Amino acid sequence: MKKFFASCALTSITPIALAETNPKICMILDKAGKDDQSFNQEAYNGFQKALKTLPISKDSKVIEAKEESHLKQIIRTFVNNKCSIIFSVGINNADAIKNLAPNFPKQKFAVIDTKVAHENVRSIVFQDEQGAFLMGSIAAIKTKTGKIGMIGGMNIPLIQKFEKAYIAGAKKINPKIEIMTGYVGVSVEAWNNPTKAQELALNQYAQGVDIIFHAAGGSGLGVFNAAEQASFKKTKKYAIGCDSNQNWIKPGLILTSLIKEIDKSVIDTIQSILDNSFTTGVYTYNIENKGINWAYDKHNESLFSKEEIQKINQIKKEITEIKQETIN
Repeated sequence: MKKFFASCALTSITPIALAETNPKICMILDKAGKDDQSFNQEAYNGFQKALKTLPISKDSKVIEAKEESHLKQIIRTFVNNKCSIIFSVGINNADAIKNLAPNFPKQKFAVIDTKVAHENVRSIVFQDEQGAFLMGSIAAIKTKTGKIGMIGGMNIPLIQKFEKAYIAGAKKINPKIEIMTGYVGVSVEAWNNPTKAQELALNQYAQGVDIIFHAAGGSGLGVFNAAEQASFKKTKKYAIGCDSNQNWIKPGLILTSLIKEIDKSVIDTIQSILDNSFTTGVYTYNIENKGINWAYDKHNESLFSKEEIQKINQIKKEITEIKQETIN
């Protein structure tokens, strides 16, 4: 627990410019794209920060994989273009890396949010269960109805782990709390279907839930819209964001956000390329090494008392000390 990323159907984001001496960084985003205001955007932000602050090639490039069938083509193109490292963002892109990485043993890869066990791949993962446990605890601290909810994107083991940890965190605060859960779908489209997420959230709010945590990627925007739609002066509803600080999207309605320092993981990996210290294996970001946190800023500071903040920080400390199976 204490251990420690071109065809007409493909969308090119960063233009190519000539630069031969600095390492070329290449990144593949999944179909949700850089504007999902969530996981992909954080990875893209890390790439942009590196482009502005680190000596990497201006020939570095990001591509959105709009169709899964094009992933292998993108990877081969990046290899042929002599990318110093190829980042693959999200679990939906992982199989293509798993299948092709052995064919290019000299090519460096980094996969974000999944594990690929090849000698030339760095697997960047986050202890999501820590963050989800913390979000469950915060929701239980703040609920006025004693009913909270969670909406996941794609119904897969990773998000099921979010759900279990969220429930465990809530029950740590209040063993009698009621928790409703739901999923947008079972295909990759579930990450980008805010309409369905909004429908699910409105149903939960109608049944007395007053706080909903989303782990649904771009679909999470629908949960925020539902919180706004269901809120009245005397019965305010709240949402909890995920993957990045989403407090700003609906200020005053987003209770907090589970922050995963995805941009930091990108920059850390690029820096290792520059330092010639790049290694493969699994790199884990968690609460202890500040890779996971809760978002507290000007958009939600009025929602928390000093006593509640102290309680939340104490829970963070306890999470780093308890056994992982306790929050899975």
